[in-house]
Amino acid sequence: MANEQFFFTSESVTEGHPDKVADAISDSILDAIMEQDKKCRVACETLVTTGLAFIAGEITTDCYVDMPQVVRDTIREIGYHSSKMGFDWQTCSVVTSIDHQSVDIAQGVNTGEGLFKEQGAGDQGLMFGFASDETPELMPMPIMFAHKLCNRLSVVRKNGALDFLRPDGKSQVTIEYENGTPKRVDAVIIAAQHKPDVTYEELKEAIIEEVIKKVIPQEMIDGDTRYFINATGKFVIGGPMGDCGLTGRKIIVDTYGGQGSHGGGCFSGKDPSKVDRSASYMGRHIAKNVVAAGLAKKCELQIAYAIGVPEPVSVMVDLMGTGAVPKSRVKEIIKEVFDLRPAAIIEYLDLLRPIYRKTSAYGHFGRNEPEFTWEKTNKADEMREKAGL
Repeated sequence: MANEQFFFTSESVTEGHPDKVADAISDSILDAIMEQDKKCRVACETLVTTGLAFIAGEITTDCYVDMPQVVRDTIREIGYHSSKMGFDWQTCSVVTSIDHQSVDIAQGVNTGEGLFKEQGAGDQGLMFGFASDETPELMPMPIMFAHKLCNRLSVVRKNGALDFLRPDGKSQVTIEYENGTPKRVDAVIIAAQHKPDVTYEELKEAIIEEVIKKVIPQEMIDGDTRYFINATGKFVIGGPMGDCGLTGRKIIVDTYGGQGSHGGGCFSGKDPSKVDRSASYMGRHIAKNVVAAGLAKKCELQIAYAIGVPEPVSVMVDLMGTGAVPKSRVKEIIKEVFDLRPAAIIEYLDLLRPIYRKTSAYGHFGRNEPEFTWEKTNKADEMREKAGL
């Protein structure tokens, strides 16, 4: 598609979307445990629906965490604080069903156990990393705009600028590309949950002025840009009352919005011994450094693992026809610079910290907060030097 005109669309959802409520709960439980026990093994799944939060999974730890209280605190922080929404932190039921991690899996992950004596991958699987030079964050433009719109919905709700908003919401952005470069925003879709007493005209005008125009650069909007605001005309019933939410059901929102590939697993609720999470973060870090170094304008990296085995079984690099140096040389440089064994990834990215609640909404990638170590471009100069650029 590099030499043609095309349209590409990505979506995001707010922290109050039911699937994201589930992700936030799972990651909050992970953080609460990791704060006390860095050697924990956590795989926490959450289901939320009207009046109910159900958490299940496999957790091995020596510490005690009041999980129902963590669940309630997370729901309160998101903004579900009234029974009028059909779901609130004080009155919802919290049910738990937690078991230990399988000892058969644990012996492949724990150092000194299993067939390989160093820490192996927590499961088989394939993980992807991606980067593109079309935004300052080295992310695809459609997903970055979609995330920023949803984040803006949350900001104006919480600061009272648009006090008629409720926590649930979605965005979608269509970008017109020409010769592989973003040219203009063709369409913006916003679905924002609201109180019943606001008029549609008031809501639409406020969303355009206080959300869309505050996020989308004016030069990307023209007379043909289309806006679809709460296109059913009404969005009062939302959140877990309007739709059941599950951990890990927004994996494309979490990554690259459909540009770039996604492996088989989600991120939230998993400690970093699970390569679904840690190797995906490392893949993003490597791809971003490739692009930041000027080795390519776009880069996709695939890493694959076998359960219990430290070294990846395969590494694939795709520069999508944008490489400044041969793809084979880029792969060699990656192997020279980065250690892809799980224990090495965890140490290098400093992943044994309670940082995961923040990742659960508005994307795991393209963020500048200090917790997001995988977004650093600290290896770009070294890679550029090795490539002779």
